[in-house]
Amino acid sequence: MHMTFYWGKKVTILFDSWRTNSWVGYLLSLIALFAVAAFYQYMEDRRVRFKIIARSKPSPAPGIGAPFLLPVAASRLGPPARFASAILFGVNSAIGYLLMLAIMSFNAGVFIAVVVGLAVGYLLFRSGGEEDLVVLENACACA
Repeated sequence: MHMTFYWGKKVTILFDSWRTNSWVGYLLSLIALFAVAAFYQYMEDRRVRFKIIARSKPSPAPGIGAPFLLPVAASRLGPPARFASAILFGVNSAIGYLLMLAIMSFNAGVFIAVVVGLAVGYLLFRSGGEEDLVVLENACACA
């Protein structure tokens, strides 16, 4: 077991049964890890959007479609929405921890595939800035 980064096609990823001994198997494994890392960002985007939608309420003024996104207690969410949010959080956490464990193989190619997959997933799914949208009732916004 390696304790420092190394390059090479022979790597065990997550399970004893997921071993690569050829360049083809190694490249397919890197592609799979890249896809899972991008999917992690997609799932995080879905979770954040679900939370925004579940917490938003209609705007009192007609024609204004911006959600009201001040910090509110989680108890405002109904039980089905809270349950669904918890499920999404659990799935996303599991994927994130599995990616972390894959990186702990200390193979530099695995590390690069996961990091690039996370970056590309962020670019594709989360760089729009929707989760940064905050609408305040205070016009001054100095408080």
